[in-house]
Amino acid sequence: MDIDNKIEKFIKAHHVLTLATATLNGEPYCCNCFYAYDKESAAFIFTSGMDTHHSQMMAQNNCVAASIVLETRTVGKIQGLQITGHIKTAKDSDKTLYIKRFPYTAIADLTLWRLEADFMKLTDNTLGFGKKLIWQRQE
Repeated sequence: MDIDNKIEKFIKAHHVLTLATATLNGEPYCCNCFYAYDKESAAFIFTSGMDTHHSQMMAQNNCVAASIVLETRTVGKIQGLQITGHIKTAKDSDKTLYIKRFPYTAIADLTLWRLEADFMKLTDNTLGFGKKLIWQRQE
């Protein structure tokens, strides 16, 4: 995958992403999800029941965006990751990955999804004001 180590370090340091979905006619919506990260496929694994608004939207349109952010008021510490990609049904191995990250979910009835990233941009002011690291899937 050849994703910059700083991007992966940022992903591992956090556990909540904001997921943005849209219907085919453009109705937007967003939600927050705990995630586990699959480094081998640059995928964010999260759980959400089929009865949720965003899951119904993902079933219509699997093209999504997401962000992960460090909440800070200090300009020199600003960090945030913007992601675009596609939602897919989780793989069998994703459940193990998710439960490893969130052990209390082992007893839950999980509906897991994968956000397979096509593009990631990390803005990281700790590397210099407005410094951006970009990764794009090569296929």
